[in-house]
Amino acid sequence: MTRAQLLQLLIGQARASGFEFKRWYHEHSGMPWTGADEAVRWLARGKRAHMLVFSHTFARAFFRSGERITFVVPQQTFQSARSTGEARTVQRKAHLRQSSRSDVWEYHLREMATAPEPLRYLRRYLLTEETMSDQPATLTSAEEDYDEELMVRDAD
Repeated sequence: MTRAQLLQLLIGQARASGFEFKRWYHEHSGMPWTGADEAVRWLARGKRAHMLVFSHTFARAFFRSGERITFVVPQQTFQSARSTGEARTVQRKAHLRQSSRSDVWEYHLREMATAPEPLRYLRRYLLTEETMSDQPATLTSAEEDYDEELMVRDAD
């Protein structure tokens, strides 16, 4: 999934909860509105997406306060000690969890701020077929997969 595709899914989920993307874009980007696709492409460049995902307006809509949110806990592998002292490897499959908090959007903003990649953090809260499958979906376009994309740290 490309960064632009991820942003489209994130915006779509937030819009379903009342987020006004056109209004937000006009107020925060300083760019003229030429259409949703162009706005998403503009946000997908460099670190511009952080303007959106760290916005309180977006976070309130995306993480609906007081409602149950379903998210994916990624696959994990770790070492554990048995009662006999020998080490064993524990492998946990990806699974769904649910959470509800009254200040859920503030909590997630704090978590995203400490996460190394905020977009990857948000991706856990998008329930797609690709998220739960063991095999990643194959790309049909020439664009690179977001998971493999190197995050550019320069201002774009």
